[in-house]
Amino acid sequence: MISVNNVSMRYGAKILFEDVTVTFIVGRRYGLTGPNGAGKSTFMKILTGELEPQKGNVVRPKKLGVLRQDQFAFDAYRVIDTVIMGNAPLWAALEERDRIYEKAELTDADGMRLGELEGIVGEEDGYTAESDAAILLQGLDIPDELHERKMSELQGGQKVRVLLAQALFGKPQALLLDEPTNHLDLDSIHWLQDFLLKFEGTLITISHDRHFLNSVTTHTADIDYQTIITYTGGYDDMVVAKSQVRSRLESENAQREKKIAQLNEFIARFAAGTRSSQVTSRRKEVERLQTNELARSNIQRPYIRFEQNRPSGKQTIEFEGLRKVYDDQVVIEGFSGMVMRGEKICLMGRNAQGKTTVLKCLLSVDPDLKDKEFVLDGGTIKWGHEAQIGYFPQDHTGLIAHGMTVSEWLHQFDPKATQEDIRGILGQMLFRGEEGLKPTNALSGGETARLLFCKLMLEKPNVLILDEPTNHLDLESINALNVALQRYEGTVLLVTHDHDLIDEVGTRIWHFEGGAIEDFKGPYSEYQSAVAAAR
Repeated sequence: MISVNNVSMRYGAKILFEDVTVTFIVGRRYGLTGPNGAGKSTFMKILTGELEPQKGNVVRPKKLGVLRQDQFAFDAYRVIDTVIMGNAPLWAALEERDRIYEKAELTDADGMRLGELEGIVGEEDGYTAESDAAILLQGLDIPDELHERKMSELQGGQKVRVLLAQALFGKPQALLLDEPTNHLDLDSIHWLQDFLLKFEGTLITISHDRHFLNSVTTHTADIDYQTIITYTGGYDDMVVAKSQVRSRLESENAQREKKIAQLNEFIARFAAGTRSSQVTSRRKEVERLQTNELARSNIQRPYIRFEQNRPSGKQTIEFEGLRKVYDDQVVIEGFSGMVMRGEKICLMGRNAQGKTTVLKCLLSVDPDLKDKEFVLDGGTIKWGHEAQIGYFPQDHTGLIAHGMTVSEWLHQFDPKATQEDIRGILGQMLFRGEEGLKPTNALSGGETARLLFCKLMLEKPNVLILDEPTNHLDLESINALNVALQRYEGTVLLVTHDHDLIDEVGTRIWHFEGGAIEDFKGPYSEYQSAVAAAR
């Protein structure tokens, strides 16, 4: 159990939350939600003890599993050891035991201490620690050949998965996970979901993956209105309950305001007359009914709408024999296909299987969108009549030039657009008022992603190629993107690990595994049924 008592946190004049008292109960799994900037990560750091609250205190269990955000902190250690460090008492005992055994001669005191340490190792399941850690790593797609390597040899996404295994190791009484699905492919996310559903302690997780929250959490702790309110159920349940509570409060306020207006009318009519006692009682009634202003929600919901200047031809693209090799490793070999107008294809599979490479292959014949360093090693590509491509790459580096405002950067892609048009599109993506004058070099990752969506809405292409578009978006933005893609009448090629996007947007699946690409003509639900039937 984790108990939070009268905790407050503010930065300058901005109050994140004030006098929060909440208990996170054993056996329950909590999603910690709220828009970007609401204070989710700050509250998580308070729970872990990394950050002290400005007021109040937190009571936490002894064994806490925490997903570390510093990818470089363990570079000097083996991967398997990094995982075992998730059980601090065990790791301390193992290190001390090794130091004693390194001595040239052992004293009687050393022998006594070794006995004590062996007892700790046994109690903490230390004799199966490496095999237990290996099982976690395998589930998170870290192959056996990497377990003995140093953390410094791993890629960023692999490091994140090792740190996730570290948090899960050692049977913690509570798990605190900040964005655990980042850098995970769909298979790893499903493995994590199954693991967490069996976890018997207290779980608190921040995630921008709606399907993950709905699948895993039993309760939702929502940071909004400068406080934290706990709801029963997953994210969708919270949204419904929250809107109902808000509607009820607004309705009650409206009724009170109507009653106050009627009382004030009576007071104005008879204040100078003979009905002074009735006027006095009504003034007291007005004071009693006086409404308190409802706290404002800090949730901001963008509005995304993708349109086409004109539709493409019936056949959007045809390609044959695509081939790409990196350092003698064949990534794509002989991939052929045809995409028709209006199809929405989701590219799925483990990380590093070639999804982004296929997109680069298809774009390699477009002089404006191709990767200048990318060379197609084989195959032919033919885009159809009037195909106009809008591209959202996974790596945003260098895409938005510095030295101008957000509004100026967007305007250059359609000089004929009026200032009202530009302000309107920026406003839809939450660049309202003075935000449109923000320097481009001051943009956060989420703001950069939203500005790139503004560009796509302004250009109105009839083909959208989106490579991991949700990486820097909050839940509200991801939901807006989901709805926009469902309504879009053009053609979509989408790389994502977001279950809901795949399930609700895709009409066709390209599944990447072991160098092969399966082309399934149907939505994800039918693909799952076909896979299950084939087993």
